[in-house]
Parts: sequence; C-alpha cells; structure tokens
Amino acid sequence: MKTRKRKYTTTILATALLFSLGGCVKDELHDTPHPDKGIVAVSIDLPQGASGEDYTVEIDGTTADGKEGHYTVSDPLPPGEYTVLAHNTPQGFTVTDGIARVERTDGTARALTDFINPLPDYLYSGTERITVVADDTLRMNLDVVQRVRDLHLELTVTEGDPERITGITGTLSGVAEAYDLWNGTLHGEAVSTRPTFTRSGDKVSADLRLLGIMGDAQTLSILLTFSNGDTQSVESDLTEVLAGFNGSTEPFALTGNLRTPVEGGFAGSIDGWQQADGGNADAH
Repeated sequence: MKTRKRKYTTTILATALLFSLGGCVKDELHDTPHPDKGIVAVSIDLPQGASGEDYTVEIDGTTADGKEGHYTVSDPLPPGEYTVLAHNTPQGFTVTDGIARVERTDGTARALTDFINPLPDYLYSGTERITVVADDTLRMNLDVVQRVRDLHLELTVTEGDPERITGITGTLSGVAEAYDLWNGTLHGEAVSTRPTFTRSGDKVSADLRLLGIMGDAQTLSILLTFSNGDTQSVESDLTEVLAGFNGSTEPFALTGNLRTPVEGGFAGSIDGWQQADGGNADAH
C-alpha cells in the first residue's frame, strides 16, 4: 500500500508540473494583448521645409487616432494587407473619402462661386502598402510629398502707359479642383480660378497654387480698368506654356508682355510668354 501511495503522489506532482510549464510557454508565445491581431504605428516623415501640423492617418479608409509618442496608432487589425494613407488638411482644402478638394471662393453675396481658391495652403499626402501580422506591432515611417505647385505670372507693360491702369482682375481656366489621395491622381473636371493681380510700376503679376492643370486648354483672361473709367478685356492662351506644369512641385514662373490700348480701336494683347528660366518660349 505504501508503494502505491508514493507512486500516486508522484503522478500528481508530475501532472501539476506539466500544467505549470504549459502556462509559461503560452505566455511567452504572445507578445501583445491582441494575439490574434496586429497593430500599425505610423510616424510621418515630412519633406524639408514642410509644416509639422497635424496629419490624418487612415488604414483602408478607417481613421487611426491612437497616440504613442510621435506615432499614430491603429486599433487591432486582422492579419492581412492594407493601404496606409497620411495627409494634412490645409487651409483652403476639404478632404472627404480620400478626395482633397480646393474650396470655392465666396461671391459678393456670400454665396459660393464657380471659382476655386487660387492660393490654398500646401497639401501633403503619402500612401504605402503594408502587411499586418498577428500578435505584432508594425512601426513604420511614412513619407508624405507636396501635391500642389506654385505658379507665378508676371506681365511687363511694353505698350501704353502702365500708370493709367487702376484695376486688374483675371481668370485662369483649365485647372484641377480635386486630388485623389489614395490613387495619387487628379480628380474631377477642369475648373477656373481668379488670382489676385497687382501692379508695381510696369509689372502686372499674380500668384497661384494649383493641384495641376486639366482639360484641353488653359486660358488667361484679364480685365483692365483705366484711370478714365474705360475697361479692356485681354485674353491669352497658356495651353502650350503650361503643358509641362503637372508632375513637379518646383515653383513655376511665366513672364510675358502686356500691350495696352494707346489709341481708339486698339484692343490690347498679351504675347511673348516664356518660362522664367528661359524655357518654353513664344506661345501667343
């Protein structure tokens, strides 16, 4: 009887030890509180000179809003492939369902006009395809790049008296209104914008910030008001000189000549368009 009791006791101790070791192994196998899912932690890498403002991080359309230091952290995700999108929402833009859209400008009656803001702030975005693994945290640095390009227009009054010009308004047609952040492409139809023109001496200039150009043609129309109350409309085709506008974020400057009326019957004109660095000459 003593022998049997000793054997029975040994068996119980061995079984207890086995369960104890099994529990330790189970704990070691799981590195996170979510063993069947993974988490993505995203850090935004900004281009040189870009603002460090808040960025929105989305993973397949779902916003990640957790914070861990400088990381934006997602909720636990089932294992699989996902696309991560990061973007800012600068002044002058709205972002809905991955589409960044330039806001319309206010009309005189505080109604929205058919013209987009000619000079919104800088838009940045970036995407990356990732693979989420269960029981793991994927830490990643996501590059965002600039999605708009500055355009400077400068006309030199080469005929007529520039001091007679007291007012200048203008419209540029054939520009992009929206950008698809997920696919990295221009979106929607071509629209128009009304940049603010100013005159300094014999120079008439305007600054714009555009997502890009769209449509078959880009046309600049300006309305000059003279000191005697007369007005004159002048139109110029910029399709040729803006043909290479898309695909870069470097500032783009165009110069040209403005010929204003000096006698009755002369309508005025714009010619001699050139890219400021000397390229793309003589588009009228």
